[in-house]
Amino acid sequence: MKHTLIVMLKEPRAGRVKTRLGRDIGIVAATWWFRHQARRLLRRIDDPRWDVVLAVAPDHAGMISPVWPARFRRVAQGRGDLGARMGRALRGAPTGPVCVIGGDIPDITAARVAQAFAALGSHDAVFGPAPDGGFWLVGLRRMRAVPPSLFANVRWSSPHALADTVATLPEHRIAYVATLQDVDTAADLK
Repeated sequence: MKHTLIVMLKEPRAGRVKTRLGRDIGIVAATWWFRHQARRLLRRIDDPRWDVVLAVAPDHAGMISPVWPARFRRVAQGRGDLGARMGRALRGAPTGPVCVIGGDIPDITAARVAQAFAALGSHDAVFGPAPDGGFWLVGLRRMRAVPPSLFANVRWSSPHALADTVATLPEHRIAYVATLQDVDTAADLK
């Protein structure tokens, strides 16, 4: 089965992406950083071992935006909180192992993604933890349906996001890969 890597992306418009970073370095600079970071990320993870799918927002603008490379299939993120949008992306992916990442983690490489997919060979789910208590990657083996409770009652943007999400997967064998830092503030850029 072909693996699927979903990248959650917002169209890089000033004031709509990286707003916390924008408070530190300015909205235009934060937007510029995100646009170039996401493009570098897409180049690094483009790999024949998996299909890359862009889950874009806003739904209509992201689907037609020339910002992202045309060779990647695009799907709309839809409405709801981060959990609702990631859950929708996971459920809509083709059958087989699927991982979801964000576009604001500079240290993601094809090798790190390959480690996550390898972990799904013997586990039901995989997470890439973040130092702040969240996660930069979630993946499912998808040998069974995506649980409807996945991401229910997760306290997003808190130190509990990873633990809350793992709690929504009882009776699943969970693997963890490297801890990576996303960029939310100017201090994270270092």
